[in-house]
Amino acid sequence: MHIHFLDPYHAGRSPIHQLDPRVKLVLAVAFILTASLLPFGAWPSYILLLALILSIELLTEMGIAYFLKRAFLALPFMLAALPLIFTVQGTPLATFTLGAWTFTISVEGVERVASIAFKSWVSVQMAIVLASTTSFPQLLAAMRALRIPKLLVAIFGLMWRYIFVLADEALRLLRARAARSGARRDAPYKTGGTLAWRARVTGGMAGSLLVRSFERGDRIYAAMAARGYDGETRTLPLPALQTWHWLVLGAGLIIYILIWLVGALIV
Repeated sequence: MHIHFLDPYHAGRSPIHQLDPRVKLVLAVAFILTASLLPFGAWPSYILLLALILSIELLTEMGIAYFLKRAFLALPFMLAALPLIFTVQGTPLATFTLGAWTFTISVEGVERVASIAFKSWVSVQMAIVLASTTSFPQLLAAMRALRIPKLLVAIFGLMWRYIFVLADEALRLLRARAARSGARRDAPYKTGGTLAWRARVTGGMAGSLLVRSFERGDRIYAAMAARGYDGETRTLPLPALQTWHWLVLGAGLIIYILIWLVGALIV
């Protein structure tokens, strides 16, 4: 089966790969919900969450480093919480002046930002585990089995499909530009023009990419409609959950509840 280079799914035979997609989806969403509901500064619960996600990553047989490197995608979102260091009232930690403004860093603000950063980091790791061990068609089938609205599932499916359409069109444009571009390795000569010229060319390519993506999207939808597509992709129903699936699901939810209770009682 052909796998697109943007698809994060990696086939495998690990226990996590073989787990039913419905169970994985419920446990992943419950994990992220548990992390988001934990109070700020509940570090014992945070350590338990980290130990849990690292254990799951070991079970995937893909290596912890694979997930840790990709979890840095959460870094830009963590930076959005950085102003809380100065805006949250509490015990002053440091004060500095910048022109006419005086900024005070509070202990509570640092704790809140660190808590948000940690919870975002482990949540992204769980999302990467889910996407890496479950193919997207399986995820869509799990969403339908869990009675998520059909329209929402269809939007997810089309969004995923058209991401690859957009990427393919961008690669075609870059390939066409490379085929029509020359390069000289002589020292005094340079290819291309000024920065403004390069910006104009890039803008033209972006506009062409948008138009070509719309046109190809229309062709794809027309082909789908000609084959009977009416807003829902029909697949064979998933098999019934086995006893061990229910045991894994119940055990996971109990662990999440216990971790949340530890955080609620400590803080």
